[in-house]
Amino acid sequence: MNIKIGRRSLKFEIIPTIAYLCLLSLLLSLGAWQLRRSDEKQAFIKLEEQRLASGTLHLSADVEDDLDMLKYRHVTVIGSYDQAHQFLIDNQISDGKVGYYVLTPFILQGENKAVLINRGWVPLNKDRSILPDVPVDELQTIIAGRINSFPSVGIKLAGAEIPTDTWPSVVQRVDSGILAKKLGYPLFPFQIELDQDLSGGFKREWRTATVMSPEQHIGYAVQWFGLALTLTLIFIWYSIKKDNE
Repeated sequence: MNIKIGRRSLKFEIIPTIAYLCLLSLLLSLGAWQLRRSDEKQAFIKLEEQRLASGTLHLSADVEDDLDMLKYRHVTVIGSYDQAHQFLIDNQISDGKVGYYVLTPFILQGENKAVLINRGWVPLNKDRSILPDVPVDELQTIIAGRINSFPSVGIKLAGAEIPTDTWPSVVQRVDSGILAKKLGYPLFPFQIELDQDLSGGFKREWRTATVMSPEQHIGYAVQWFGLALTLTLIFIWYSIKKDNE
């Protein structure tokens, strides 16, 4: 197909044109995706700030099991640790080292319901068959922390949510319903990240912001759109050059 522009013409050949359109669509899609990610991160940061500024919630069995409504809220809860039944979330990385997150059930005072307290990260032993020692110093106590979803995993393997038979029990992916059946009492469908200034925990580096800022996503979007513009200019130049030859 030829398009006349003054004394020159653009000659669009089939194969180069198809390749250009495919690459252009890909670059524009990547740029648009980065803009959507920027909006999501801005919404995430705003929600986190609102929840943290909304005051401290006292967790009781009457609180609705709605993670979307409770996520990032600061919370206190009175009760006692179930020190005989703890869970270790496997394959958790801290400073490039592999280890576990320690989840200890915390039974609410006067209730038959518990919440899992993430007491922090512990390193993996050289001998994987030897599990780390994760003692509980206090039984009856007051816990303070932040409500959050359970740690995520990259690849969800079949059976990863099934805990081992031993105590502490090792699990790859947390399913509160399955862990509740193993414990014999109901659990809230979220964890509480133990405050860093409280005793009885291990290494705690709770993230309060996303890894990549909204501005970084916008920067990447500009790069993708810039590549799309560069590709278009090169394609036009190639088409004109081809006609002159």
